[in-house]
Amino acid sequence: VMARVTARLLEIARLIPAIEEWTQRITPGEPFFTQAAMPDEASGSGLIEAARGALGHWLTIRNGHIANYQIVAPTTWNFSPRDGSGKPGVCEQALANAPVQQGERDPVSVQHIVRSFDPCMVCTVH
Repeated sequence: VMARVTARLLEIARLIPAIEEWTQRITPGEPFFTQAAMPDEASGSGLIEAARGALGHWLTIRNGHIANYQIVAPTTWNFSPRDGSGKPGVCEQALANAPVQQGERDPVSVQHIVRSFDPCMVCTVH
């Protein structure tokens, strides 16, 4: 848990100077993208390591229209169910030996583990 939180803090510290440099390069009023023509048929994907984990986008275009658009967000990976072989997802594995005290109603260890995988779960895990 502590390693994931520390890694996020270090990443923030390393990004601040880069973000300051990027904002200096912005020229107000200049276009920020180039308009491209929509192809009649195409497919593509984009994968990136986002702040909360792996993020994937898949797109299919047919007859000049988006026929399919799928997103697999970090939450999906982090909180995935067991796979076809019965292997649990990463959060489930981390929770397997979480210390919970007898009679503890809202185990802090469980909250820390879940939130270390996905800070957005702060508002949804009680």
